[in-house]
Amino acid sequence: MLSTPGDQSANNRNYVDPKWVGTFGDYLDIVRDLPMVAESAHQRLWRMVMSRGKIGGDGQKYPFFTDSLYGIEDTVKTLVEDYLRPAARGFEVKKRILLLVGPISGGKSTLVTLLKRGLESFTATKEGQLFGIRGCPMHEEPLHLIHQSGKKAWERDLGVQIEGHLCPVCQWNVENLYEGHIAQVPVERIVLSEHKRIGIGTYAPSDPKSQDIADLTGAVDFQGLSHYGSESDPRAFRFDGELNIANRGLVEFQEMLKLDEKFLYQLLSLSQEGNMKTTRFQLISADEVIIGHTNENEFRTFMQNPRNEALLSRMFVVPVPYNLDMSQEVRIYQKLLEPYEVPTIHKGPGVLEAAAQVAVLSRIKELPKPGRDKMSKLLLYQSRDNENERRIALDEGRQMGEGLKGVDPRYLINCLSALFSDSERECVDTLDVLETIRSGVEISPFGERGLRMEVQDWTQMVKSLYDQHIERLVLAAFSDDWSRELDKLYHNYLDHVIRFVGDSTADEELLRSVEERMGIMETQAPSFREEIFARFQRGAESQDLASYRDYAQLQHALEQKLFDDLRDMVKITTHSLNPDPETLERIEKAAQVLVSRHGFCPRCATKAISHVGGLLNR
Repeated sequence: MLSTPGDQSANNRNYVDPKWVGTFGDYLDIVRDLPMVAESAHQRLWRMVMSRGKIGGDGQKYPFFTDSLYGIEDTVKTLVEDYLRPAARGFEVKKRILLLVGPISGGKSTLVTLLKRGLESFTATKEGQLFGIRGCPMHEEPLHLIHQSGKKAWERDLGVQIEGHLCPVCQWNVENLYEGHIAQVPVERIVLSEHKRIGIGTYAPSDPKSQDIADLTGAVDFQGLSHYGSESDPRAFRFDGELNIANRGLVEFQEMLKLDEKFLYQLLSLSQEGNMKTTRFQLISADEVIIGHTNENEFRTFMQNPRNEALLSRMFVVPVPYNLDMSQEVRIYQKLLEPYEVPTIHKGPGVLEAAAQVAVLSRIKELPKPGRDKMSKLLLYQSRDNENERRIALDEGRQMGEGLKGVDPRYLINCLSALFSDSERECVDTLDVLETIRSGVEISPFGERGLRMEVQDWTQMVKSLYDQHIERLVLAAFSDDWSRELDKLYHNYLDHVIRFVGDSTADEELLRSVEERMGIMETQAPSFREEIFARFQRGAESQDLASYRDYAQLQHALEQKLFDDLRDMVKITTHSLNPDPETLERIEKAAQVLVSRHGFCPRCATKAISHVGGLLNR
């Protein structure tokens, strides 16, 4: 039973069932109601991306990509705004081969796969529906049935642009089966599918000696040849090459620059002229987005060959570097690990962040000027306090080639997977992760000696950050209440300042222990204390007593003083050979604070306290 738009409910009158079959005459009515069904492959791909909106819930642009791929916002912006948008609007860029270039495992294949799966889903919806001539091996646009002389009139009537002409199979069918009555040619709704080889093709180059252009453009059907007797009879030819079946959608070329030269020139003809040449047949129209990807080394080698200048000028190159945003790198690890983690293994706080820091460090390039060493740039890149300075540094780094080299993300995922799949483990903490990364690269058969040494340096740099962070957490855990302890120390200091100004006996040792941490010399101390006293008096008169938080320099000094006092206590507590019950209770209470407030488990909390004790007792 045929179904037309008029058969649908009022809410879905422009929706055609995926199993719909009708005539070319029916299809013309559909195009009048819904001209977008006759759009080009670039237009359809653009609308598919924009169907998810322009800004996501996390503020990232183009959520079609950024909800699944993390840390490649610049790549996505270039792809969407510099290639897809102008191509969809008919500009010359639509005649370019899209080439994604970047280091291994940087997300190039994932990006193309996302586009392919997106097209499959989109063309099954009302917004993405499209139609093809039934029985056509290339599922071609039915409007190609209109004779060249009448296309302009039909374009005005339908409000669409008609490009291309019938393939040899459809041309033979029109002339012989339908005797030129194009209104009766059957048309069907099609949904793109890589699995069914409808509108989505993928080609992976093999040994150059065995590459055959027929893999792209089809080959003679020898069984049909014996029946029909001529290679120029379209019934004796299989139009099932990757370029044939990818018509109306996209074709992916993996490791594109490994293709034989004759393959690349076939692609040039297709991208520039919208047609391809098959043996013994006229030029065949095809409407598809050509996407290739290759690694950085292959691309540089290709560029250095002067014979490739014509090819390069017809390519639209989009860099796909490694991610330099630590938080986005963590999201990548979470996405890949969470479905398979052993639920009984506790994930210590900051473990994925540590792996991400090693990754980002390996991708950063230093500059011989202040604030542009690896550690400073790492901290700047993961900070959001100075977005302008961060953006300047990122742009500066990209110009130097940051993100084009570094530790292979697959290596880091391998290390993390080994840890989080070990059911005999109770917990994985930051030290476990760093040790696995460091030791793993030493036994890796693929790592160069120089890289192994660098990985050791990077893991040591991340460990130094971890040591600073964990020391602060453990010291705070040994304090009953961090803010309360600071308040006590502040009021104790203030009490002795008041005594000093009032010519009473003051604890000079306490006063100097705070002031020295602010860089105040002994000769400057009296005037500084008078300044603090004056502040206190003004606050008392206005019943708005000043706090140490109102004086950043003093707050920092008090924190350092408190930390130093705690360090001495923790040093003794954690390395006591025969701890008394009070010491054991103090350690237990600190561990409980780490568990309840900071996401530790009892095992990694105890290990953290022991680690900090070792640091303090060096």
